[in-house]
Amino acid sequence: MPTSKRLSHSVSENGLQRCRNSGRGSRISLVFLLFLFILAPLLFLAGRTVHAPASTAFVQRRQVLEPDQHQVPDQKGALNLFNEQMLDWKEQPAVQQLKSMLTKEIIDSIIASRDEFGPWSLDSFRRNHGSSSWKIYGLDSSINSNVTAEDEIKTTLGAQLQISLDTFENDTSIHVYPSKDKGDKDKSVEHELLDSPAKLARRQLRQKRREKRVKELIQQDNETLLKLENDAIERSKFVDSAILGKYSIWRRDNDNENSDSTIRLMRDQMIMAKVYSFIAKSKNNHKLYLELLNRLKESQRALGEANADGELPHNAPEKIKIMGQTLSKSREELYDCRAIAERFRLMLQSAEEQVRGLKKQSTFLSQLAAKTIPKGIHCLSMRLTIAYHLLHPEKREFPRSENLENPNLFHYAIFSDNVLAASVVVNSTVMNAKEAEKHVFHLVTDKLNFGAMKMWFLLNPPGKATIHVENVVEFKWLNSSYCPVLRQLESAAMREYYFRADQHTSLSAGSSNLKYRNPKYLSMLNHLRFYLPQVYPKLDKILFLDDDIVVQKDLTRLWSINLKGNVNGAVETCGQSFHRFDKYLNFSNPHIARNFDPNACGWAYGMNIFDLKEWKKRDITGIYHKWQNMNEDRVLWKLGTLPPGLLTFYRLTYPLDKSWHVLGLGYNPSIDRSEMDNAAVIHYNGNMKPWLELAVTKYRAYWSKYIKADHPDIRNCSLGH
Repeated sequence: MPTSKRLSHSVSENGLQRCRNSGRGSRISLVFLLFLFILAPLLFLAGRTVHAPASTAFVQRRQVLEPDQHQVPDQKGALNLFNEQMLDWKEQPAVQQLKSMLTKEIIDSIIASRDEFGPWSLDSFRRNHGSSSWKIYGLDSSINSNVTAEDEIKTTLGAQLQISLDTFENDTSIHVYPSKDKGDKDKSVEHELLDSPAKLARRQLRQKRREKRVKELIQQDNETLLKLENDAIERSKFVDSAILGKYSIWRRDNDNENSDSTIRLMRDQMIMAKVYSFIAKSKNNHKLYLELLNRLKESQRALGEANADGELPHNAPEKIKIMGQTLSKSREELYDCRAIAERFRLMLQSAEEQVRGLKKQSTFLSQLAAKTIPKGIHCLSMRLTIAYHLLHPEKREFPRSENLENPNLFHYAIFSDNVLAASVVVNSTVMNAKEAEKHVFHLVTDKLNFGAMKMWFLLNPPGKATIHVENVVEFKWLNSSYCPVLRQLESAAMREYYFRADQHTSLSAGSSNLKYRNPKYLSMLNHLRFYLPQVYPKLDKILFLDDDIVVQKDLTRLWSINLKGNVNGAVETCGQSFHRFDKYLNFSNPHIARNFDPNACGWAYGMNIFDLKEWKKRDITGIYHKWQNMNEDRVLWKLGTLPPGLLTFYRLTYPLDKSWHVLGLGYNPSIDRSEMDNAAVIHYNGNMKPWLELAVTKYRAYWSKYIKADHPDIRNCSLGH
């Protein structure tokens, strides 16, 4: 029985005894009894409530360790409710302030993890969630102390735990009763301090594992970033920016980061002088405005066309000093942060407009350069044409004409109007062939270059290989009644689209569509690839080669590849979403959308092995005519031969290994050198053809080594270098 109850019981017995013995002082005894039974418990409860907020841990510990078996349940519930209200009243302002400072993500994390991890901190949240946006500043700035907030929390908890354990060891009257209600809202840090040592050890072990895992992930991220940086550095070593240096003044600026520090300073001064002159004029400070203009002109004259510090005149440092003094005076008199920012914004917008205009002009000029014939090649063609017409007719025929229709030999089809390019294709193929006598080259050119093409190979026969040159106009069956492209050329709309002289009034206008207006896309030499069985009716297989490729290995293994019933053997070019059907075809048209997959992988012309037997069986030329007729108004695709090729050979193309055909040497300066060296064929597809000045310098050697530089016509036309 509790002490208070024993005391009240004894007092009541004594009072009754006095009443029985003397019968006097009944009123005093009655008041005394009322005080003991009513007022004393109330005072006891009030005093306990006052001390509860100051010793919450003690009260909770007493409630856990010394449960009152005789306490009335209602009274106990009222007491707990009163304590919770007092705690809520004190915690509410702090909680409201925290909610205004923390995001919902942090609050949810506190609620979700407080039971498992105990006392919660922003450090633990940052460590467990690993967001890159959570950064702690100032941890390294402390000189006198290296202790973090997390260390202090661990130290405090350890001290509290030690106190609790000491109390357990010294107080043998304390008995711990396990809690049956796991969802009790009165759990707190003090409850966790009473955990068993085994549980605390497991918790520390889990924490160490988490920290170890975080360190491993950070180390892996650092290693990955380092690897990516090293790979990028290695790739950049193979990028030759020499060709870009011809058109950009910034290339040489970046050769040495310290080589142009003076030039950079002068340019910065000139920019600030322009800004301050604008502000001076707006504030009617004409004297300072004129001074800034004079200094600006002097700096511009001193800078001139210099791209390195060594190219500056000797008086450049003096000009920099004078300009610096003027800028200092301007800053003292005119400095206005808002006005300067506004002026910089206007200058940036103006520079962006100029860049866009220059990009359009660059696109126009590059397209123009790509479709023109260099002077040296034109010179070579003219010289060879004259020599051909001076040649006796009996000497104009090639030897070994009996090999032209032998299906057991290796036949090549090359359609070109470029004598020099065609010679490189033939020479590179023969020089890398194991059995040159088994190779037969079928060249087709236009009427203008027929004499030159034939004369070149008469003067420079390809060793033991067989060669034959034909004129496309001699194919009488190739007329407008049979060929859709020739028929479309007769329409007025097509002629106006291609040949109208006043299409644009400026270089920048319409440059994005210029490549589609290139007349080469209407040349029959370009579309002749869809008529191979008609041109070579007695052949079973033929290898088609573009005139902008170089052969580096023996290609005879291509004839032994099993195409598995397909017509076309080609290297696919798709990578992720690049070079898939939706890049070339108009899938908003129902004819395209119903019959083709927009994610189907594209492939490349340039080196294609064709099974002419399967071609005839599937009527490939008829399929090509069908789609070409439907595209008369250019609603299915833009012009060219690859889009109709994708449609014609859809699901009839066998993918070859990528090492057979490496593309991109005409536009991509970052192709891996080992990939090019291991390729059987390299392809200069794009505008930067190897015979143009636009060519990527480091790729040109692969092509130029197959030119006969000692040939008199090559030397006379300046093509050997």
